[in-house]
Amino acid sequence: MSSPARRITVLSGGVGGARFVRGLLHGIDSRNLPGLAEDAEVTVVANTGDDWWLHGLKVCPDLDTVMYTLGGGIDTERGWGRRGETWHANEELAAYGVERTWFGLGDRDLATHLVRTQMMDAGFPLSQVTEALCRRWLEPGTGPRVRLLPMTDDRVETHIAIADPESPSGRRVVHFQEYWVRLRAQVPAETVVVVGLEDCSPAPGVIDAIVDADLVILPPSNPVVSVGTILGVPRVREALQATGAPVVGVSPIIGGHHVHGMAEQLLPAIGVDVTAGAVGRHYGSRADGGVLDGWLVDESDDDHLGALHSAGLAAAAVPLLMTDDDATAAIAAAAVALVGG
Repeated sequence: MSSPARRITVLSGGVGGARFVRGLLHGIDSRNLPGLAEDAEVTVVANTGDDWWLHGLKVCPDLDTVMYTLGGGIDTERGWGRRGETWHANEELAAYGVERTWFGLGDRDLATHLVRTQMMDAGFPLSQVTEALCRRWLEPGTGPRVRLLPMTDDRVETHIAIADPESPSGRRVVHFQEYWVRLRAQVPAETVVVVGLEDCSPAPGVIDAIVDADLVILPPSNPVVSVGTILGVPRVREALQATGAPVVGVSPIIGGHHVHGMAEQLLPAIGVDVTAGAVGRHYGSRADGGVLDGWLVDESDDDHLGALHSAGLAAAAVPLLMTDDDATAAIAAAAVALVGG
């Protein structure tokens, strides 16, 4: 980058991506990110493949996690849901014997889903609904310099195929939320099926946010069902390959394990080893038809640097644990430095 980057686009999942963006903003505000303009603007394109309809409500876990995290309303211990949450409505649903109360809808969180569903029922697309919700959560703290976009306005849902000896086919397909929340990702995933992905369209502003960016970042989000799903939206991969901005990613795998989520369970389902180097090579170098220019790994994974360089990627090893906003800002600074020259 010949001049400080002002327009930054981040392709994010839930907890890991949200924490990274919070640290990125902290670094910009504290002016500890050389290579980024002091008035840098950040657009977050969030995965919506985890979305589902529950009790008649449209639930968007990754969008809400990013929104609550950046707006100061997140439960920091869990990494998701509202701070100071109560569960009375969910307890009453369980008392009535309503199914799927294993997916806990908190009382505060319930209000977000009610507003979203009412607006969508009135004909507003998800992108406009998200913009309206963010007027409460983002504008008071970040103003117009942070924008949150869903990857698509269309219905896209991730499902996981698992073994089922009682099924004639020997397997059954469950929604991602059932796999993650009810089954706790403790059952081997055989296949990941993202329904509607091939036929969806990018939400308004998504492609422009990538093509017109000065820097694009793939944060430490799940490479299969978060970033991987965003990359599957038609025209997104092509936009990443065409943009004049450098594209840098941060490994979600440290020492052969994920830090949060279920990347360990899902990477084998797409034939990728659970290592920082394998994930970087899976994304691939833009020079060879992939989507990355640089890939940041943890210092414990420095033995993967040679293979990453051979794959055409700029690569470096630094501490990647996002222990607080300062540590996360340092990770963002290392990512910028990796592709800034």
